Amino acid sequence: GADIHHWATVSGCREQIVEAARNAKGLLAVSKAMKADIAALGIDEAIIQIHHTGIDRSLFHIPTDDHETLRTRLNVPIFEALLVSVGALIPRKGQSFAIEAMPHLPEARLALIGEGEDRPMLEKLARELAVADRVHFLGSLPHQQIARYLQAADVAVLPSSSEGLANAWIEALACGAPLVITDAGGAREVLTNEAAGRIVERNPEAIATAVHQLLAHPAHRETIAATVASYSWEANGAALVAHWRHLVGSPA
Repeated sequence: GADIHHWATVSGCREQIVEAARNAKGLLAVSKAMKADIAALGIDEAIIQIHHTGIDRSLFHIPTDDHETLRTRLNVPIFEALLVSVGALIPRKGQSFAIEAMPHLPEARLALIGEGEDRPMLEKLARELAVADRVHFLGSLPHQQIARYLQAADVAVLPSSSEGLANAWIEALACGAPLVITDAGGAREVLTNEAAGRIVERNPEAIATAVHQLLAHPAHRETIAATVASYSWEANGAALVAHWRHLVGSPA
C-alpha cells in the first residue's frame, strides 16, 4: 500500500525502493492493481507474485446471533441502519466523505473505528453538519470488537483515495456486511458481485446513493461472505511457503 503509493513518490525513498526491488529474487503484491503499480516503477513483472491478504476466520465470520441481539450488545437501535468504517483517521481513508453523506441518510448512524490526525477535523465536521449525534468515534478497538461491529453492520463504508487490497474490505465481507468503496487498488478484484457492494465516486452523494440501494435490497449475509471464502490465514500462509520454496528452488 503506502510503501508504493506514498513512499515511492518521495525523492530518496523511491530510489531505495526501486533498488531493493530490482535486487530481489521475488516480490509479493496484494492485488493485480498493486502489481501493476510496482511494475510501473520499472520493476520486472515476472518476479512479482500476487499474494492475497489473510484474515482471522475465528473472528471474522457470519454472526451466529440474530440481528436484534447483535445491536443490543452494541447499544445500537435496531430500527436504524448501522454504517461502519474501519481505518486510520487520515486524509487517504476519506472518512470526511462518509460523514458528509450522513445528512442524506437520516435513518442511519455511522461508527468510525480507528484513530488518527483527522479526528478533530472530523468531529468538527460532524457538528457543523448537525449529525454528531449519529456519528460515533470509537477509537482503536481490538479485533474481536471490530468483528462484532462488522457483524452488526448493514454496510461498511471506506472511501479511500488509494489502497492495495484493504484487510478492512475482506473482514467486512467475511462478516456479511456489503461494501461501499471507491475504485482504489484491488477494489474491482474484490467486488465481483453486486450483492457484495458498490464501487462509487469519492463524494458524499455517490456514497449515500449506494448505501440507499444496499439498504433497499439487502443480500443474504451468506451470499456476501461467500465472495471472500478463499481469504484466510491458512491460505495466506500456504501460499507464502510455496512462494519461498519456489524462490529457493525447494520442492513442495
